[in-house]
Amino acid sequence: MSECCGPACCGTAVEEYPYGKAPYVRGSVSTLVGDIPIVATGLTTADRLGVWQVRLGIRRGHYRILPGLYAVGEPDDTAPVLVTANYKLSFDALRRELAGRDGWLLILDTRGVNVWCAAGKGTFSTDELVRQVRKTGLANVVSHFTLVLPQLGAPGVAAHEVRAATGFRVVYGPVRAADLPAFLDDRMRATPEMRRVRFGVADRLTVAGTELVILRDPRVLTGAAAMVIVAALGLLPWQPILLTLAAGVTAVLAGALIVPFALPWIPGRAFAFKGALAGAAVALVLLAIAGGTLDVAGSAAVLLAVTAISSFTAMNFTGSSTFTSLSGVLWEMRRAVPLQIIAATAALVALVVSVLW
Repeated sequence: MSECCGPACCGTAVEEYPYGKAPYVRGSVSTLVGDIPIVATGLTTADRLGVWQVRLGIRRGHYRILPGLYAVGEPDDTAPVLVTANYKLSFDALRRELAGRDGWLLILDTRGVNVWCAAGKGTFSTDELVRQVRKTGLANVVSHFTLVLPQLGAPGVAAHEVRAATGFRVVYGPVRAADLPAFLDDRMRATPEMRRVRFGVADRLTVAGTELVILRDPRVLTGAAAMVIVAALGLLPWQPILLTLAAGVTAVLAGALIVPFALPWIPGRAFAFKGALAGAAVALVLLAIAGGTLDVAGSAAVLLAVTAISSFTAMNFTGSSTFTSLSGVLWEMRRAVPLQIIAATAALVALVVSVLW
């Protein structure tokens, strides 16, 4: 299962390699519709560095491949056809598990969004699947007329419509690419465990880093630099500046790391509420470390600001979670965002009061 990319990965650029000329292409196989690129199943150092880059939210909108038909091994007309998104992490997860096997990879144009999110957004869809089947001439490449789709793509695809439009039967594979070998070896039968969506600590922390992108936002960095300059010029003492910077970083870490790590154990269902609890807790720790150097208004400003920022950051994690639906996310945002704005505004007022009085 690939993580949900969230809004950051909906860019417009496509990977700069022409179809069939990318570094993961290791040759081609001749078919009735022309030469089809054969892709390597082993990941290179560049592929692994790309994973870390995307995990940190760097150029996520660019991390995609050209859609179309690819091959692994030396497939013939009886080899299985496996469908996935053109988000490169999804593509890499699929090809990595097919080492030593022969098969066809049909890559849909999901605009660089992974299968799960794309199915919800309408790009991993019936129409796109039909379009790629026709565009690639797949019916002239294989003789079995069976497409294996990832289970998480099911919300976007109507199997009966695909069959009516193309003649291809849709079979839903396991949730995770790692289970594909066993699934294929057992005549495309999935066990209950293969159908189970797991989202443990490791899964949550794997996708948590994308929310840390806010710490390298130019506006955030510019604001931090301005505060340091103000302190360096002696216009304000260093202590409140350092405390403000620490509060900002702590708030983001609370929402982006603490909440994903402890998600099932933090009380409440709403991510915004969980983030508020985590933010309030770390704010109290930060104030304890500050040792009473702030007045009441200053302490209130730190508590309110950290709570609001942590709540907002944690709420963004809903896009990477299996815990919520789209309607649930919208319901939560309509209620949480106004409260977060109120808390942030109150924090600003308290800060002004602390500075002036």
